[in-house]
Amino acid sequence: MNEIPHGTVQEQTFYEQVGGEETFRRLVHRFYEGVAGDPLLRPMYPEEDLGPAEERLALFLMQYWGGPRTYSENRGHPRLRMRHAPFAVDRAAHDAWLTHMRAAVDDLDLTEEQDRTLWTYLTYAAASMVNRAG
Repeated sequence: MNEIPHGTVQEQTFYEQVGGEETFRRLVHRFYEGVAGDPLLRPMYPEEDLGPAEERLALFLMQYWGGPRTYSENRGHPRLRMRHAPFAVDRAAHDAWLTHMRAAVDDLDLTEEQDRTLWTYLTYAAASMVNRAG
């Protein structure tokens, strides 16, 4: 039996703290429900089915926050800016993306601190994807 020595702190990853895979899949599914009906964002997804995009984002976020490394094992380094370069991501797209992501985050049962941690990252990520003026 492997016991943790007395006095040792075993830290959880953010992924584990918020509920693991189930939480990130709920987040991403709710986000893509918003994207599906968004006239600005939906055209950025050339696939008829948003399922593959949903899977990629879920795997990326799970890995980023300390979960399984499935994203990198399947797709290599995330290279987010490069992967988004073909799409015109302006301020309006940024704002629409954050609107749907905010609704998705609000549907999770996160603590105030967890919400703030996740939201800080998401707003940073959205800003870093902007590649066009406007």
